Amino acid sequence: MARLKVATFTVRATMAQSIAWKRAAEAEGHAAVGTWLAEAADRHLDALRRAGKPLPLAWGKGRFRVRLESGTEPEVRGWIARPFGLFHGTQAGPLLHGGSHLYTLTYLPARRPLATFRTAAHCKSLASELSRLWVRWGGQEPAEDPAPLLQRFQREDL
Repeated sequence: MARLKVATFTVRATMAQSIAWKRAAEAEGHAAVGTWLAEAADRHLDALRRAGKPLPLAWGKGRFRVRLESGTEPEVRGWIARPFGLFHGTQAGPLLHGGSHLYTLTYLPARRPLATFRTAAHCKSLASELSRLWVRWGGQEPAEDPAPLLQRFQREDL
């Protein structure tokens, strides 16, 4: 039987928060505040998803591979919030800084460029929208076609 993979978090709280959280955890039958906090966070994310709000993504600088129009898969520098990456450039390749202001959002597992926009913020917004769709499909690329969403974002970028 495979062992469950877990992550550990440290949460700081005021004394008043600590007391309230302990009472809430006990009232809901949790042996520890940590399990209650995990369930509360999951409920919060589910509420965001049901409300149709984009999920927040944590972006950090990094390097990743992308499949370009030419068929090559160079490693590019950019920003990563798994399963997405974005880089300064187009599907033709990275751009030198100071030139054109174009950014390409990439789906990292497939190394597939999804869309190119004039701002990195637009790429991040689309990634957040797509992540909401993909959460609905259990973390996998959705069975529903994301093309209408991509087209809407491209129209808004004009």
